[in-house]
Parts: sequence; C-alpha cells; structure tokens
Amino acid sequence: MTATPTVSLQGAELSYGTRTLWSGLDLDVAPGEFVAVLGPNGSGKTSLLKILLGQVPLTSGSARIVGEPVRAGNPHIGYIPQQKTMDEGLPLRGRDLVGLGVDGHRWGLGFRSRRTRNAVVDAAIAEVGAQAYADAPIGALSGGEQQRLRVAQALVGDPAVLLCDEPLLSLDLANQQRVAGLIDARRRSHDTAVLFVTHEINPILPLVDRVLYLVDGRFRIGTAAEVMTSEVLSELYRTEVEVLKVRDRLVVVGTGDAIDALGGAGELSTDCAHHEVHE
Repeated sequence: MTATPTVSLQGAELSYGTRTLWSGLDLDVAPGEFVAVLGPNGSGKTSLLKILLGQVPLTSGSARIVGEPVRAGNPHIGYIPQQKTMDEGLPLRGRDLVGLGVDGHRWGLGFRSRRTRNAVVDAAIAEVGAQAYADAPIGALSGGEQQRLRVAQALVGDPAVLLCDEPLLSLDLANQQRVAGLIDARRRSHDTAVLFVTHEINPILPLVDRVLYLVDGRFRIGTAAEVMTSEVLSELYRTEVEVLKVRDRLVVVGTGDAIDALGGAGELSTDCAHHEVHE
C-alpha cells in the first residue's frame, strides 16, 4: 500500500492579478523526501511555502498536508525562516525562542503541564546540539547558533514536514553545512519530508532527492542531475545558460540578462561571467 504523500499539490496555480507565477503544478513529496525549491526572485518560491502554511490561497487546484487540506496553524508543519540577526538587548533566552514553537503554535494554553512542556523544549534543544547556549541571551549568540535554535523551534511539535525558507542565508559555509546537516539528520531519523527554498544549492546538493525549479511561470521537477543541466536551464530561462561541475560544485555560466536572472548582477558587470548556482 502506497503511503500518503506528506505534501501534495494537484493542478496548483498561483496568480496575482494578470501575472501567473505558476500553473498546472503537480507535486507529491513522500515521507522523508528532501526537495529543493529553486528559481529567481519573484518566481513564487516563498509563496509556495505560504500556501502550504495556509497563509495564501491557491488561485486554482489543491494543496494537502498529510492528506488534509492546508490550513493555518497545522501541527504537522515545522517552519524554519530565514536567518535574521536579533537585537543584542532582546530579553529572550535560547530556550525561550524554542518554547515559542510550543506556546505560540502547537498546543497553546491547553498544553498538558509546564514540566511536560519544558521536557519537549529540552528534547528539541538536545536534538540540534544547542544545550551549551540554551540559557544564553538570544541576541548574544552567533547567526549559526540562532539558526540552530530556530531548527529546534520547528521540531518541538514532531512535524511531518519541514518548510525551510532560505534557512542558510547569511551563514558562513561551516554553519550552512551544520544547519543543513541537522535538517537532513531529522528527515532520516523521523521520515520528515523537507521542502527547502534556497538561493544556493551547493551546500545541500548531496542531500537533495529532487529539485523543483521555478522560472517566470515555467517549472521543472526532477533529480538534480535531471534539472541542473545546461539544456533545462536554458529552456527555463529562455536564454543560453551553461552548467558546469567543478570540484563537486555546480557552476552556472550565463550571458547578459541571464546573469541578472540567476542572481549575479550585483557582483558581475561584464557581458559574460560565471558564478556558483544562485537564484
């Protein structure tokens, strides 16, 4: 008997006014599957997560989590936001941040007991290895430490799916690898599905089962080897794009407007340049 997909989109369309971000999107994410969501800014990647979070309605089609229609406050979902630096004067400890995943989203005032609640928080902190700074002021922690605690916050409800919105943004390479490793370890140990929106596929390339690549109303779904090719990206971007593999990292070579579309315009001003895979 086939397991119910953790995430299921059928004939999904999202439009704003006369602009259609994507339509006819069919995607089933199996328990324990790791799917990277890629594409340029404005292609609807974060909007896809908002649909699954019950914050934005589809224009047409359906979206389900563990067989049920999407809704706000779904306990089957763990959400990991972008890394954002917190004010050093913020009167919040690491464990308080994790506890918000219990108090503000999961069981609220009906949670069984303070002791049980604290045990759940402690278990999540231990799962991500953050015990050493769980009682430190959140504003005094490094970006990597803060993001590790956000992962713990997303795990307190034992979610069936983790929705990750640029969780590696602004982190150095070592912390990117640590945070990605925590997410990967969770999905392998608990069969948790992962939808991972990112600008940079290289830190998670060894972990990814499939890629959903969105570009200007078009999309392609498949393994990284199937999607991250010169032919597929050239078709999606409607301009010549070349994908190279250098030391186990993917590098995109584009020209003209393709550089803008793939995310290098701020750093590259020549007509022909190369960079690692970004949006």
